Amino acid sequence: MRDVIIIGSGPAGLTAAIYAGRANLRPLVISGLEQGGQVTLTNDLENFPGFPEGVSGFEIYQLFEKQATRFGAEMLYDVVQSVDLTGEVKIVKTATETFQARVVIIATGSTPKRLGLPGEDKYIGKGVSYCATCDGFFFTGKQVVVVGGGNSALDEGLFLTRFAEKVTIIHRRDRLRADAILQERALQHEKMAFVWDTVVEEIVGDTAVTHLRLKNVKSGESSVFPVDGVFVFIGHKPNTELFAGQVQLDETGYIETDRRTHTNVPGVLACGDVQDSIYRQAITAAASGCTAAIEAEKYIAENEGRAYPSR
Repeated sequence: MRDVIIIGSGPAGLTAAIYAGRANLRPLVISGLEQGGQVTLTNDLENFPGFPEGVSGFEIYQLFEKQATRFGAEMLYDVVQSVDLTGEVKIVKTATETFQARVVIIATGSTPKRLGLPGEDKYIGKGVSYCATCDGFFFTGKQVVVVGGGNSALDEGLFLTRFAEKVTIIHRRDRLRADAILQERALQHEKMAFVWDTVVEEIVGDTAVTHLRLKNVKSGESSVFPVDGVFVFIGHKPNTELFAGQVQLDETGYIETDRRTHTNVPGVLACGDVQDSIYRQAITAAASGCTAAIEAEKYIAENEGRAYPSR
């Protein structure tokens, strides 16, 4: 029987592990396929407090893990295959082991939807990005493309105008899906341009992205579009397949929690991008991981009839 099992090893999960470890809850962290989560896709993380010169996403993951294990967290580099969260004792199964826990903290994150094009995976971190807040600075004075036509695409595109010389929105339709106020701002912005009825067929480069191959979906005409960076904003997919039917999800698949990271199931908490469809930042994920661990400690104390400091 474990006090706490944390599913996921990104900033949310490992911060929860740090706090749970310091509370002597002996947390078990099951890493998942992507150790470190989405933060490891960022070559230079420059907006995380405490690193004025920046830090690589993989390096900050290693630091988080080192700190968590220092306080007694146990790391298991495995993938959860099924869970049963319905009882007072929670069951978590991997391919080879079955665990029991009083509390489960879900920190499985979300995955940016990808275009699935030739060159996309090759140039991640070398011109292809899924986070303007993380990487926009590196394209100061350069030409960038944003793929998408919804709120995220325009929000991030407008943010990129702070750095890029020009931001071009490439959209497969002849009209945007974003809210009217965002459309108005984008269409009137002097740094923004639009390519309509067009899809990206290939991302091309050498050591970094140099151009795109485009196709007009109405005329069938192909073209080459020189560019320094490609930001893909066609949505995120929360990693919640394991938990469907066991915890409450919203209409887009994110886990619904209260402001203290509680799900609708006692003893099950969720933190980070798996329950945050808005900010999706390493710092906000870490903050929610802290909250989840403190709430786990409180839940266990209350179930044991022990006093716990009110907060």
